[in-house]
Amino acid sequence: MGATSGAVWGRAEQQDFRSRVRGTLLGAALGDALGSPVGALSMDEIRAEYGPEGVLDLPFGHGSRGAVSHLTQLTLFSLDGLIRAQVRRDTGAWHPPTDLHRAYLRWAATQHDWGPDERRKEDGWLAREEWLYARRDPARACLIGLADDMMGTLDAPKNLEEMGAEAAARSAPFGLLVGWEPQLVMQLAVECAAQTHGHPVAYLSAGAYALIVHGLARGESLDAAVQRSLQLLADWPGQQPVTDALQYALGAVRQGMPTPARIEELAGAGTAEGLLSVAVYCALVGEDTRHGLCLSVNHGGPSGAAGALTGALLGALHGETALPPAWLAELEGRPTMLVLADDFAMEMTQGPALHGPAGSSPGWLARYPRA
Repeated sequence: MGATSGAVWGRAEQQDFRSRVRGTLLGAALGDALGSPVGALSMDEIRAEYGPEGVLDLPFGHGSRGAVSHLTQLTLFSLDGLIRAQVRRDTGAWHPPTDLHRAYLRWAATQHDWGPDERRKEDGWLAREEWLYARRDPARACLIGLADDMMGTLDAPKNLEEMGAEAAARSAPFGLLVGWEPQLVMQLAVECAAQTHGHPVAYLSAGAYALIVHGLARGESLDAAVQRSLQLLADWPGQQPVTDALQYALGAVRQGMPTPARIEELAGAGTAEGLLSVAVYCALVGEDTRHGLCLSVNHGGPSGAAGALTGALLGALHGETALPPAWLAELEGRPTMLVLADDFAMEMTQGPALHGPAGSSPGWLARYPRA
């Protein structure tokens, strides 16, 4: 696609991009809903509960089928923060990591408040969605990293030993900044991951993942997107574990039929680079989106994060129409996700031509305060 913020988008390009944005957001949420209920189970326990082939349909979790975890909640706030950053880029106070940090603080408020505070108009519409005020097993690193207003940075990251995949799992939206150069996409994803996950394995996995989504959103093949990610990773200190994991995923594709044992081997200790490897592998070998998603969650590791990472890749690669319609019908929060995805797509394709003076923008832009 290769569009820039100043490019003219044709109708077909706009529709294709909107489908990829929707696919990314909905795919990540479906993977989360599919995998989170079994994330604490071994493969033997999964088979005992769901049959010899494991999870093949949305399981019950958090009281219903299709319920999402904190991984999806944070991904929505990532996209909300990016829209705010794009809308504010002509105000003279443009610093996207700060906009994302504010968005993550709004998520953190949903984890301890009873419901939205209607007095806080600057929080915007997403923070007033009551269904998001549900505590869905939030990662300790996310709660600690966002416990105060101090923003973690690459020079002073939060949670220096944290290697989990939660930061990567919320980073797919950075890859949807198709008008940005790949180096800037990775830089932003890395800086925002360091706000809660300070180990290089965690924040570089987030950056690599955003780069892969970026390639897919621009119409590249998955293999080409991974290769570009590997090239840009090479200059970052501490990148070797992430590079090795991605190369391992590419090599595993040629090693026969996928099995839970191979998925577990790729996942390793369940840290960020291993689950990134699982996502790339499952997206490459899956016969279709349903098969790829099921592969990603049927193992004795963090199935929710693996599913979310895989789902976003498949959605960005194939668009929303490739996602299982029956699953989408039961997905918690789907109407909210569609509004958010379409707002982002509108901002990326038409926003610069629609912006007016602060406070005067009509329609959908009014949902995203510039303050």
